[in-house]
Amino acid sequence: MTTLSLEQIAAKLESENSADRMVALANLRNVPAAEAVPLIKKVLNDESLQVRSMAVFALGVKPTPECYPILVKLLETEPDYGIRADAAGALGYLEDIRAFEALVRAFYEDTEWLVRFSAAVSLGNLKDPRARDVLLKALECEQVVIQQAAISALGEIKDIGAIDRILDFAQSEDWLTRQRLAEALGNLPNAKSISALKYLEKDSNSQVSLAATISLDRLSKAEG
Repeated sequence: MTTLSLEQIAAKLESENSADRMVALANLRNVPAAEAVPLIKKVLNDESLQVRSMAVFALGVKPTPECYPILVKLLETEPDYGIRADAAGALGYLEDIRAFEALVRAFYEDTEWLVRFSAAVSLGNLKDPRARDVLLKALECEQVVIQQAAISALGEIKDIGAIDRILDFAQSEDWLTRQRLAEALGNLPNAKSISALKYLEKDSNSQVSLAATISLDRLSKAEG
């Protein structure tokens, strides 16, 4: 992809063609946050949901003091659930601990599973042990992807006390759930983790088996 100048990016953001505006946002990748955010803000209310989604994500990877309040407001007031989910995800990328309460509220109060999924993932990204209760609740969700997000996040916050709860998923029919479990256990040094990982190493799915091997290696190095 040809790298555009800041002036070219700004011009493309004014284009009537949504593809041009998406190209412009993609070109902000190498632009410093302080220069990128004013341009991103121009398309936060774009008529194209795809452009808006890219813009919201961009706020998460181009952090300035402005980004946090914008993303929280979107998470709490945006009518489109896809954009709310994007805002929840972007807050996780910011890794701003102030987002904890907003993400917990989104998990408990939002009616759309995609938003709740993004909130659970981002709570893991924040690595705040206070997320334990909401993540244990997420394990009870009907949606498998939310269960997977919760398993991963409990590993991210290094909640040793959650090992027994997540080990319930060792027999899951869904291989991706078993993979998430194997990855999470690599962050939870404990005899039960090692025993479970040795079991998962023999899993019929190669992705699960590989994840278990990597996690066992990580735990072994941590001990050493």
